[in-house]
Amino acid sequence: MPWTQTDPVNERMKFVVALQGGDLSMVEACSQFGISRKTVSKILTRYAECGIDGLRDQPRAPHSHPNQTAPEVAGLVLRVRREHPTWGSKKILAVLERREPDQDFPARSTVDAILKRAGVVASRRKRRPRQPSARPRAEARAPNDVWTIDYKGWFRVGDGTRCDPLTVNDSFSRASLVCRAMVSPKLHDVRMRLEEAFQQFGLPRTILSDDGPPFASGGIRRLSRLSVWLLRLGVQPLLIEPGKPEQNGKHERFHETLKAETATPPRGSISAQQAAFNRFRAVYNEERPHEALGMKVPAELYDISPRPMPEKLAEHDYANDMELRCLRTDGSVKWAGRMLLVGEALEDEVVGLRKVDDEAWTLHLGPMQLGTLHARSRVILPTDAL
Repeated sequence: MPWTQTDPVNERMKFVVALQGGDLSMVEACSQFGISRKTVSKILTRYAECGIDGLRDQPRAPHSHPNQTAPEVAGLVLRVRREHPTWGSKKILAVLERREPDQDFPARSTVDAILKRAGVVASRRKRRPRQPSARPRAEARAPNDVWTIDYKGWFRVGDGTRCDPLTVNDSFSRASLVCRAMVSPKLHDVRMRLEEAFQQFGLPRTILSDDGPPFASGGIRRLSRLSVWLLRLGVQPLLIEPGKPEQNGKHERFHETLKAETATPPRGSISAQQAAFNRFRAVYNEERPHEALGMKVPAELYDISPRPMPEKLAEHDYANDMELRCLRTDGSVKWAGRMLLVGEALEDEVVGLRKVDDEAWTLHLGPMQLGTLHARSRVILPTDAL
């Protein structure tokens, strides 16, 4: 014998018939069918209004969503995301608020939900914030106080050519000033790109770099031919300490963004890679909000330096109490009857000697003290490295 089958609609109909037929009182009906007086009122009201259809299960979803994001606003969010696939909700929201200041946009959490529903972002584990192990090597309080320069790690473009990106940024505004796809770069190439930047943006006060070539050497004060040239221009070369890339952490983080947006994957040729770099610079400087800048863009903070690139290199200024000596082509100087090697990077430069006492003289290249010459040992003891 099969089990008796029933459903909620039949049970509700039996309840209505029993109650309206007078077979059961209200208390008895509630007890027999196991329902409350509040449920009884709801069933009778629906039956009176809709008949048997009113006894069917009703959808629980609300009829209206007063806080639901308008479709056109969600469309604007997704449009910015399509334009910039690596941007998150914070940057997208900042761009939308700047583009349409009169529009009321949802909270960041809502933008996150829109992106997730559209399937354009994947949940990922939250990364722990980086803890720098050292203070930045140079502090910038205004545009052109400090420029940073570095090579991003090399890679090969689609046709197999090696690409060494050379990048120069303004530390204060985070502006990208130079982003060049270099092929086997030499000292001459780096100097040429810096000359172009100086002519376009003026001279910075300081340029910070790592301690590798062509920015540094193994000679006195780690001076290279490039840094000697910078000193002649009135630009102070500054090196991070060996093994401490976090002292140029802003530039390191910039390279991560550059790689994600222009070289993942690399373009097919050097010219195509350079075109990608050019587009990236325009967006990075003029459109991409930066959290460290209060969601402003670098172009809002950067201004050209008031110090123009000179047409001719100036000679170093030395005080009247200094004795001047011209280094030879091998970077050596004659002192106390003996040839002393100062550094090949300083060939043909004029240096200054200042007497400290009968046993010691300080050696200077323009504003930089290179070391101390001692009469007895006839060697140069370098000043502490930069």
